Amino acid sequence: METTTEVLLAAEEKMGKAVEFLQQDLAGLRTGKASPSLVENITVDYYGSASRLRDISNIATPEPRLITISPFDPSSLGAIEKAIIAANIGITPLNDGRLIRVPIPELSEERRKDLTKVASRTTEEQRVAVRNIRREANDQLKALEKSGKITEDDLAGSLDETQKLTDAHISRMDALFTAKEKELMEV
Repeated sequence: METTTEVLLAAEEKMGKAVEFLQQDLAGLRTGKASPSLVENITVDYYGSASRLRDISNIATPEPRLITISPFDPSSLGAIEKAIIAANIGITPLNDGRLIRVPIPELSEERRKDLTKVASRTTEEQRVAVRNIRREANDQLKALEKSGKITEDDLAGSLDETQKLTDAHISRMDALFTAKEKELMEV
């Protein structure tokens, strides 16, 4: 059986992964500005295997409203173009035979609000995930106490520590959401 330290470390690692996931998910939400994170994780069918766009091309933002994608292998231009269209992120790629230009259109007020709702929903899903991790850790700690491996005082201290971890990770998520919301509502 595990020790309280192992339980807490495992919980902290899982909570950290939930924050990381949220960070990546929010980065993929389109704002009015061009950002490589909008397209870099799009999966492209590259010679029969699924590859992330960032692994098979250079992605740049030469202008605030333009992303350019220059593949390492020019023969993959068509596959990249299809993958961007299939990703359904509301942007249309322009293929000039050498590279792909992706102009980022201005967002309407309604679209900004919709994206904010999506960001809010994603953030809440990850908060729930962190709370579930806390519950699992608390259950493991209570089982340790029940089996006599730790004292009641150790259990109380460990439960407090689990709550502190939860609060810290949820506040990081809230900060990520607040920053994304501000970025989305910026005209």
